[in-house]
This record gives sequence, structure tokens and C-alpha cells, in this order.
Amino acid sequence: MDRAQASRRRLLDAAAVEFAAYGVAGARVDRISNEAKVSKAQLYAYYGSKESLFDAVLADQVDAILDAVPLTAEDLPGYAVRLYDAYLARPQLVRLAAWGRLERTPVGHLFAEADEALKIQAIARAQDAGHVNPALPAVDVHSMVISLAMTWSPGSLTYTATAADPGVDHDRRRASLAAAVRHAFTP
Repeated sequence: MDRAQASRRRLLDAAAVEFAAYGVAGARVDRISNEAKVSKAQLYAYYGSKESLFDAVLADQVDAILDAVPLTAEDLPGYAVRLYDAYLARPQLVRLAAWGRLERTPVGHLFAEADEALKIQAIARAQDAGHVNPALPAVDVHSMVISLAMTWSPGSLTYTATAADPGVDHDRRRASLAAAVRHAFTP
């Protein structure tokens, strides 16, 4: 990794923490550049604006989840459990997405539709193969599985789990999540 790439990585990492804590409006470029050990001039040269940096951070966090948890349409319960674990490991993503909804994109798609289209196609193929209930639109199945996996995430309205919770609680949630997804979407 060259120096410019290393600087960009430090900026993305520092900005993820800052934006997750304060949102776009409350985040401070001074804190981000100080934490990343990069000048504000470099930050603006790389990203142009605080808003563009937020977009880059959100895209980076989404890419990390997509890389860590690829969709397995034939095993939606397993996919949901892996998403649960990913949200535990990366609670910033859910907070960033919530800030994105609050401050930037209150309706419609929050992330790139191209990635979602591929997942919906995979779910449709799994429906055709008899692995997923074909009575439900694939786009809705995708959204509901993600929402179920987020039941205990920082976006939850009832309870937010953390990696520090007892293992028995995580095991119970994983089993409940897998059972709910299996019962909801298996033909």
C-alpha cells in the first residue's frame, strides 16, 4: 500500500468512527484529520467535501459487509446469522446507515441498487430451485431477511446487542433468527 492509499485508509477509518458517533452534521473534519494524521487539505483533496467523505465511508463499510457476508440464497437462515455476527463485529455500519437515513436519504434506496439487484436475482433463482418460498417477491424476501438479522443491532427499537453480551445470549439469538428465517421463507 503506497502512502496515499494508507492516508485514504486512515481517513476512512477515522471518519467511520466520527460519522457513526456524530452523523454528517455533527462530525468535525478537524477531529477526523487529526485522528487520521492527515492534513485537512489532503482530506479535501481526496474527497472534496465532508459529505463526499461520508459517502465514501458508507460505501467502504457496506463493501466490507458484502465481502464478509456474501449472500447465500439457498441458505437464508445461515446468511441471516452471518449478518447478525457481522453487525456485532461492525456496529458502525448500522449507525452510519441510520445517520444516512436521518440526514441524507430519508426514502428509497440507501445503497447502490446494482448490488441489491444481484442479490434479488440470486433469491429468485433459489425460489425457482425450490429453496425459497416463491409466493413472496424476491425483493421483499431480501429486505425482510436483512431486517430480521438487524433485530438486535444498533438500529433496533427494542434492544441493542453487543459483542460483550454473554455467549449464551448470542447463541439463543442466532438459533431464534435462523428458525424465524427458515419458517418464514422455506417452502
